[in-house]
Amino acid sequence: MISGSDPADRIDEDPIGSNEAVGEDRRSRVDLVTAALRQAVLDGRLRPGERISQEGLALEFGTSRVPVREALRRLESEGLITLVPRSGAWVAKLAFDEYTEVYRIREWLEPPAVAASVPHLTDAQVAELGALVEAMEAQPDDVEWLDLDRRFHLLSYAGAPLPRLKRMIEGFWTTTQQYRRAHFGYLGGSGDLVQVHAEHRLLLSAIRRKDAEAAEELLRMHIRRTRNDLARSPELFDA
Repeated sequence: MISGSDPADRIDEDPIGSNEAVGEDRRSRVDLVTAALRQAVLDGRLRPGERISQEGLALEFGTSRVPVREALRRLESEGLITLVPRSGAWVAKLAFDEYTEVYRIREWLEPPAVAASVPHLTDAQVAELGALVEAMEAQPDDVEWLDLDRRFHLLSYAGAPLPRLKRMIEGFWTTTQQYRRAHFGYLGGSGDLVQVHAEHRLLLSAIRRKDAEAAEELLRMHIRRTRNDLARSPELFDA
């Protein structure tokens, strides 16, 4: 129901909420639609460039199109949705140059974040990181593996006393989810997931030793290799 084309799907520029009461009930409906649509994009049920049916969403969730529009605007701010006035909504696609820029930004932001985090991670958090590494190595499903990988890396930054930086990093992870999925497919076909697992093990070892400098350099290499892998397969960006 959430994909397709409908004349009623165009994004008008009129004020939201003029015909619907503003309150907790509306916010909860907006939150529900936002979460469901975000998850559909992140797990690949909605593909980059796919049209989103506002009417279908409204019917599916038993609501008017007002909460749907607000949810779409939220997801546009996260980089997951593209809205075109008087036309409609689509799952966002990054151009190859935009992808490269985002991954270069990640190379600049994430290594210092893990270095700042390492001294403050608790024993319980380090143990959870170890469990996530084990789970990734045993997980063949792309959706589950990507979720574990995301949890591993975001947890590795949890100790950093840098809340704004961590929010920025999480936003970039969300924006590039579909390309991480493409990367997983690329690695799964080439057998290079072994390299990814080895890099995770090395990063985990540095974290366990409280070696912030080593963790920073290992993560920088890890992100750069991902960027370079996908740069060798630009056809993946047309999927």
